[in-house]
Amino acid sequence: MLGSITGLILAVVYLPLLVVFVNSFSTSTNLTWPPPGFTLTWWMRAFQNQGALDAIATSVQIAVASTLIALILGTLISLALQRHSFFGRDAVSLLVILPIALPGIVTGIALNNAFRTILDVRLGIVTIVIAHATFCIVTVFNNVIARLRRMGTSLEEASADLGAGIWTTFRLVTFPALRSALLAGGLLAFALSFDEIIVTTFTAGAGTTTLPIWILDNLFRPNQAPIVNVVAVVLVVVSIVPIYFAQRLAGNDRFARQ
Repeated sequence: MLGSITGLILAVVYLPLLVVFVNSFSTSTNLTWPPPGFTLTWWMRAFQNQGALDAIATSVQIAVASTLIALILGTLISLALQRHSFFGRDAVSLLVILPIALPGIVTGIALNNAFRTILDVRLGIVTIVIAHATFCIVTVFNNVIARLRRMGTSLEEASADLGAGIWTTFRLVTFPALRSALLAGGLLAFALSFDEIIVTTFTAGAGTTTLPIWILDNLFRPNQAPIVNVVAVVLVVVSIVPIYFAQRLAGNDRFARQ
């Protein structure tokens, strides 16, 4: 019974993805099932569609910038919370994790109001990057602080006893131990940012189109549905790859096995 329930749940999750994959080769110009025939035309048109290519470039640009911000701030926050004791440490930890727990629409509305009415900032790529960084920080923070807890402080203390300074200890001891955790957190942050749509919708200005927004805008347009299916398949692959390698890195790391 447990196996049957598991199989049913997996089927509900993954069969729609299979339908999207099959429809990307369909000769039909609409989302019909079963496909009347199969063709590679939509794949060729998708890779020549300038709107889709521009949206992909924008999504990659935003995801890279958000990931870099998350890596820097997430690491610094993790080191501060794990290596130091101060008043309000638990409250700070809660505030760091909270953005990823809040509904995306709440975060989007809050950031939209903050950018437009309080800060008077024009919505665009910069505001999207800031918005994505708020929840990408959480993935880096969780990976890094978990690694810091497992590795303890003995190696850093031994380095200090041998005369190494703070930066030398960080460069030769702390950073190598955190390297795989940073890479795993960065890959997850990139995947989250690349396919995020709810927060993006509220923080993107006119003329700024990410790949998920482009898919939503073109899903029901005539003769665009098959191209959207092709782009969706590419988006699934791009999302799976970083998550797969992040899990492999977390599972194979020697600190994770301890």
